[in-house]
Amino acid sequence: MTDCVLISSRPYIVRAVYQWINDNALTPFVLANAELEGVEVPQEFIKQGKIVLNISPDAVAELALENDFVSFNGRFSGVDLGVYLPIQAILAIYAQENTMGVFFEKTGDIQPPPKTPKIREAKRKPQQAEKPKPSFLKVVK
Repeated sequence: MTDCVLISSRPYIVRAVYQWINDNALTPFVLANAELEGVEVPQEFIKQGKIVLNISPDAVAELALENDFVSFNGRFSGVDLGVYLPIQAILAIYAQENTMGVFFEKTGDIQPPPKTPKIREAKRKPQQAEKPKPSFLKVVK
């Protein structure tokens, strides 16, 4: 019998819960470990080594929920930025309105992070100068 190495179930669970949250007209949020190698997020929104991100279709562009990573373009304090999260960095995906979702253990079925490509700057068209909205992101314990 040969040894069988299973790939992580985490990306499949993230995609399924994301779909379920959207199907119920709720707002999908992810909690991520911002200190993991390869994570590219706006540093000013990191709290206690973690970051909470709204990944709803209205909040992000070019969302990719892949087996190795989650990436998207988002707007932070009025600035378009690319976000890259190795799948190992995802600690939870849940609905903002009721916190129903999945919270992963910090360790488990995760392989070492792959080499990460650099995220390109967001491709959104520049918008008229507008007053940035205050951040509504918060660390969930």
